[in-house]
Amino acid sequence: MTEEQAISKVTDIINDSKIGMLTTHNEDGALVSRPLAVQEVKDDGDMWFFTGLGTSQVAHVRQDPRVNVSFGRNTEWVSVAGTAEVVTDRQKIHEMWNQVVEAWFPDGPDTPEVCLLRVDSDSAEYWTSPGGTAATVLQWVKSKVTNSRFSVGESGTVEL
Repeated sequence: MTEEQAISKVTDIINDSKIGMLTTHNEDGALVSRPLAVQEVKDDGDMWFFTGLGTSQVAHVRQDPRVNVSFGRNTEWVSVAGTAEVVTDRQKIHEMWNQVVEAWFPDGPDTPEVCLLRVDSDSAEYWTSPGGTAATVLQWVKSKVTNSRFSVGESGTVEL
């Protein structure tokens, strides 16, 4: 797979998953993850999320911007490492605003608490298991019967 195809694979998994687990470092340096809905993923893997200024993810990013965001769908997964920043630009918030976000911020894009997290993606690792769940189970059974290593699908790492 070419690097361009690998990047496309990563962005496809992200776009189809919609919800990512954003992992940050808390005040004690421990890893903390929480689900966030990705609003946009660029061709280079950079991502945008809506959140609130008073949330733990904003506090953690301001303290240590290194993050990881993982996504999964059916039999495909991706883990993206990058650096996050808190964006309070009202024009950008209005530009990205959509009806789904209103579930969390019913007063609209001018709610003082509303902000964006932009993740500048550095690299991603992805895993796929073609053929779906049935093929994965069949390969697992085959590995047990033949006493061989379980191997199905493809994986790769791509710089973003």
